[in-house]
Amino acid sequence: MAEPLKIGVLASGNGSNLQAIIDQVETGVIQARIACVIANKSDAFALERAKRHGIPAFFLDHRAFAGREAYDAAVVETLRGYGVRLVVLAGFMRIITPVLLEAFPLSIMNIHPALLPAFPGLHAQRQALQYGAKISGCTVHFVDEGTDTGPIVIQAAVPVMGNDTEETLAARIQVEEHRIYPQAVRLFAEGRLQVVGRKVTITDVISTQS
Repeated sequence: MAEPLKIGVLASGNGSNLQAIIDQVETGVIQARIACVIANKSDAFALERAKRHGIPAFFLDHRAFAGREAYDAAVVETLRGYGVRLVVLAGFMRIITPVLLEAFPLSIMNIHPALLPAFPGLHAQRQALQYGAKISGCTVHFVDEGTDTGPIVIQAAVPVMGNDTEETLAARIQVEEHRIYPQAVRLFAEGRLQVVGRKVTITDVISTQS
């Protein structure tokens, strides 16, 4: 029997999407194991979430490294040490360098609180409200060298209400984030994601991960 997929999670803050994935791993919905969690902030609650579930958790201070590439090299070393094959960004507030991208090609996922390619970058909810969008949502995508430009895996739409604030819109979007991010991870673990160019196809056949 093939060994379950090992996941490494990078976080900077609360880690609610990490928790959603942990919950589905522990219930067996996702046939995988979270091998480690790395945060670049010592007070990131994601580290506490990991510890509560017996997951190795590490604080790697980006300020202690000469630059982004040096930091990412340390991240890669830790991830490889735990046999990680899928890297999940859960509110990781750092720009990813080619050092990390080349170590895990088409194996780094991120979730963005907008329907990409609309409203990439920071403050996506604010962008949607200022633009007058009637529908927003969230997108799980593979990470590439651009800002929120990688191939799209799954999206979920969320209506924008006339009285929405950034906070209320973000809260409704987050509900969908917690639904589709674990779903995307499950599809990856089952070998059901095929990427050709910009297009991600979800196959019906579960493949055996080697």
